[in-house]
Amino acid sequence: MNKENRKTFYWFSQLSVKQRISLFATAALMVAIVGLGFLMNPASKPKKTVKFSVDMSIRQIAPKLGVTGKALARELKLPLDVSKIKPLRKLGVTHEELQHAVHHILSHVDATVKYYVYVALVLGGLVFLTMLGRPDGSDTKQRRTWYPRSPYIVSLLLSVIVAGFLLGKSPNPMEGIVKVFKSMVGLYPDPGAKVIAFGFFIILAVVGNKMICGWACPFGAFEELIYSLPILRKIKQKKLPFILTNTIRACLFIAMLLFLFGVFGGRKGTVIYHYVNPFNLFNLDFETFSILLTVISTLLGSFIIYRPFCQFICPFGFVSWIAERFSIFRVRIDQDECTQCGACIKVCPLEASKGLVAGKKMPADCFSCARCLNVCPVDAIQYTSVFKIGLTKCST
Repeated sequence: MNKENRKTFYWFSQLSVKQRISLFATAALMVAIVGLGFLMNPASKPKKTVKFSVDMSIRQIAPKLGVTGKALARELKLPLDVSKIKPLRKLGVTHEELQHAVHHILSHVDATVKYYVYVALVLGGLVFLTMLGRPDGSDTKQRRTWYPRSPYIVSLLLSVIVAGFLLGKSPNPMEGIVKVFKSMVGLYPDPGAKVIAFGFFIILAVVGNKMICGWACPFGAFEELIYSLPILRKIKQKKLPFILTNTIRACLFIAMLLFLFGVFGGRKGTVIYHYVNPFNLFNLDFETFSILLTVISTLLGSFIIYRPFCQFICPFGFVSWIAERFSIFRVRIDQDECTQCGACIKVCPLEASKGLVAGKKMPADCFSCARCLNVCPVDAIQYTSVFKIGLTKCST
């Protein structure tokens, strides 16, 4: 039995009866939530493949794909205001181009059950961080046994396998925000539904600080699993400046808006994130070389850099960083008790703990990874509600 397994078993043995009941009840509830998702959204029976030809018009094809005429025009690399009644052949579209566009559109069809999986994983993570990570009655001398990594690793594996490869790339947090803006230029017929989907992800990001990103996003989970491998530890101690990573991420977000609304490029509907969407990995579908390059480079980079895609590129990561200011449950530091020893700063893979210790109002992203929650010698750091006055102190 390795060290981590021993730590997990010891942690479990120290849980109170109440905590054990909560653990098993939460696990049962998570299974029930996912089961409900499958019951509410059963796999549909295979439908006969609808054949499209270049002798058909955009107006004839788009409704059958569940998109607007503008969305289909964009996929065909045509101006958004192109004639929707002319046969595609007269617009210069080839059969191969049409099939590629149809394939890409269909790959974005949401697996609705994934929403239930996301809720279950966030629920499990939140209960662990707020109720189970610290055994009742334990003192700070036992802090190294708090918050074992195993529950987190299990959540990450479930995210990658179930929410990723099993259920495919959509929906996901990144598309959740991008589709809202795409609907603003007429690329989706149901902008209200896209706003609701985005709201769903934002809620899961604020109920627990960036929990959807840290515990449930399949590509983020893949990056986290790679980074967690016990190799190249000396290199991992060097952290990228948040001002650098966040500036790049913000610039990409602004560029996305400028291209999408036609300020740059002279044509509305261009989505730059389409060319760097790593979630295509879960459909094993790399439409462009840039997507394959993004997946390979970010996964390789994850061996030494913490969540490189999340830090440098992800638009939802940027927006959820802003939304963190409204998180209900989060890492909190008792500034009166903090001795500035730097233990939490050292184990934090980003500059989040550094910002919290310094009392910054806009610290770096915190993915609720729990690395900092069992290192403080004076018990000045906890994961708790912002509505709770003061922190619960353990005996020494």
